[in-house]
Amino acid sequence: MTDRYPGYDVLAKRHTPSWDEQTRRVIDHRLALPREPRFFTADEWLTLTALCGRIVPQPKHRPPIPVASMVDRKVADNLTDGYRNAHLPELQEAWRRGLHAVDEEATARHGARFHAIGSAEQNDLLTRMQQGKLDNPAWGGMPCALWFKQRLVHDIAAAYYAHPTAWNEIGFGGPASPRGYVRMGFNRHDPWEAVEAGSPHDGREARRHAG
Repeated sequence: MTDRYPGYDVLAKRHTPSWDEQTRRVIDHRLALPREPRFFTADEWLTLTALCGRIVPQPKHRPPIPVASMVDRKVADNLTDGYRNAHLPELQEAWRRGLHAVDEEATARHGARFHAIGSAEQNDLLTRMQQGKLDNPAWGGMPCALWFKQRLVHDIAAAYYAHPTAWNEIGFGGPASPRGYVRMGFNRHDPWEAVEAGSPHDGREARRHAG
């Protein structure tokens, strides 16, 4: 993976006026999440971890973002999105049923649970799921394509991009409150924003990331 924002570390803003105390508490909580499940069983955790690895593969040159832990926290605390498609059960039931169905599909087609089959077989199952072409009774009437889109991809991607490590990769400076933005014109950068390697701003503002 190319480092688009070399040397950028959003956590350097932690003790500056860029972040308020509430932001610091939220981020500290995310960084301190345990690497074991609170809601999911041991078997479900293996499946969830494998699914996270397919939806958001991570580079090996840095510590991984604990995506499965972040999804587990959302489900354990029942942190719903404020809306739900009527064809999906509630958050906790949707995740539990979906993980079970994924393992049943993998076992029926490949003789082993999802985490134990090869990456090509995993990708094939995910493609079939996205296309709505899985019909194991374990889905219990829950549309597999809808679960793929509104639970699997939605929750995993949201977890990944809620972590400071992902912010470094996309040059995101964290919540704008209380700092705000000043340079609102097209392709203008505030002094505290990350500078992409090779951009016209590279070298001019790169040393001012952390303000």
